[in-house]
Amino acid sequence: MTEIPPAAGQRELATEIQHRLTDGLGKIDPHHRLLGRPVAYRIIDGTTLEITYRDVPGIAEAEVLGVKRVIGVECFCTVAPQTAETVTVRFIVPLR
Repeated sequence: MTEIPPAAGQRELATEIQHRLTDGLGKIDPHHRLLGRPVAYRIIDGTTLEITYRDVPGIAEAEVLGVKRVIGVECFCTVAPQTAETVTVRFIVPLR
């Protein structure tokens, strides 16, 4: 997969989403399942933002929906086992 630099508008949207999560996660994550976990932001092919939370002890559907509301644009979420006790939660956000 080739990393293509994002257009200025897409880069601004990605930065705005990152700020929304930084500011809003504390309000929607009362159990601190995502808050304080290692998080990585990556732009794929210049068109998609991938947000990955690692070492998450578990996540409920309501928390996923809350994060999607904070992100503010249509996105997808996957949850995959990381270890016996933790999962990786990944949000895929098309930057349009």
